Amino acid sequence: MKTYKRIVIANHGSVDVLNTVEEAIPEPKSGQVRVKVLAAGIGYADIMAQHGGYPLAPKLPFTPGYDFVGIVDHVSSDAVGVEKGQYVAALNPEFGCYSEYVCVPPELLLPVPEELDPAKVVSLILNYLTAHSILHKKGQLKSGEKVLIHAAAGGVGTALLQLGGLLELEMYGTASATKHSTVCEYGGIPIDYKNQDFLEYIRNEVPDGVDAAFDPIGGPNLRRSYKTVRKGGRVISYGFAGDNFGGMKQMAFGVLQMAALNFWPDGKRVTLCATPGEIKKDNAWYRETLAELISMLAAGQINPVIGARVPLLEVKRAHQMLEQGKVAGKVVLVCES
Repeated sequence: MKTYKRIVIANHGSVDVLNTVEEAIPEPKSGQVRVKVLAAGIGYADIMAQHGGYPLAPKLPFTPGYDFVGIVDHVSSDAVGVEKGQYVAALNPEFGCYSEYVCVPPELLLPVPEELDPAKVVSLILNYLTAHSILHKKGQLKSGEKVLIHAAAGGVGTALLQLGGLLELEMYGTASATKHSTVCEYGGIPIDYKNQDFLEYIRNEVPDGVDAAFDPIGGPNLRRSYKTVRKGGRVISYGFAGDNFGGMKQMAFGVLQMAALNFWPDGKRVTLCATPGEIKKDNAWYRETLAELISMLAAGQINPVIGARVPLLEVKRAHQMLEQGKVAGKVVLVCES
């Protein structure tokens, strides 16, 4: 019997709840494709899910991970559109990608040029789809506009800087001082959030306010981000992590807070961006946009920042890196090819 390994969370807590399970290689269900995973991405949603603070996570026990790149290993008889041996990428809105094999519907899979690095490609998926949605679908940003990017040296932050640079935006980004070089490298003006008040900084530098602010934190930070935006501007919220790894109460409070801010008569709009939900609602947008991003990577127009490549079975170390904010860019889990 051939076996494979995947990471399972059976209880919530520290990185010690990330356990490796070995079992028989799964058989794809009707209409599914099995993929041998080469690389899987880690996002902050996975950290929140580990701690029990991500309301969209599956019920315990579950395997975390939204995005992966790999090779099609087996195609069920009624699955169409992909072939065995094809190099593919996908975002799985149901989680489950911290694994050596995954089974998914073919409509989630996008072909990838064979010359592209799996870690670079997987860094595109959740992060750049989110950034693209924030800039184009939700924010409708135009060339020359001014924006505030929180966590600008993170996975989504660096994606926003790169895609925002292509739009010729004027970008301000919060980050710790050790990561300012990353923010500068991709065209951002860094703000040391630990030693500078970003609201005061923006009011001094952009008295009328920025055109848009992008906030993954929520709570008091979202209210202060709102104050940096000019009248008639927009705020895009894409998380409610806060300081304690989120939770249902924090998410509910965030939704109510957004509604309250939208009620304020100053023309500002607060919009939520939740990429897995967008993919469930609009598969055509997902396929078109991810294909565009893969083409941009192949053409050298974008270059995802990889903070670390960590073997799948060392997932605890990878989560610690992200929790402690030790790296800029995306942390990627790699499987043996």
